[in-house]
Amino acid sequence: MKLNFVGKNMEVTEALKDVTEKKLGKLDKYFQKDAEGNVTYSVERNRKIIEVTINLPGTILRAEESSDDMYASIDKAVDVLERQMRKHKTKLQRRYNNGETIRFENIMPLNEDEEDRPKVVRIKRFDMKPMNVEEAILQMELLRHNFFVFMNADSGDLNVLYKRKDGNYGLIEPEF
Repeated sequence: MKLNFVGKNMEVTEALKDVTEKKLGKLDKYFQKDAEGNVTYSVERNRKIIEVTINLPGTILRAEESSDDMYASIDKAVDVLERQMRKHKTKLQRRYNNGETIRFENIMPLNEDEEDRPKVVRIKRFDMKPMNVEEAILQMELLRHNFFVFMNADSGDLNVLYKRKDGNYGLIEPEF
């Protein structure tokens, strides 16, 4: 597997690259050698965060883990990716090989049947009154939701406010 390493707010050392390659190397048994992956290391306050994205035919596997120690974050991310790969491989085995073992080599993207696809089971409609970001945060907290869609009074655009893992908020604004 070819890995691309990027560091945000930190320098990626050779030791860190070597450990990551070694840990992710145990996942090579699941797919062909020319698979590509991106590894992003970042530091926010005292949290060490690793994001790993692996592109496979028909799917993308992604893990983002954080802890006080980068090496612990790497271990967690590898565990998550291994679980995702086993789940995906089992799904492919059942679909294409009647349960026989397979590798991710030369697998076509999944063409899911109508009954396998997720369906819209509920539609909600609500009045949108323009509000500023502070009002939207208050509304989101009152509803105890993780995200809130609102019309921004300042810009007139539809925005999405969401709660981040670190307890802060994120705002998605459209760009035209």
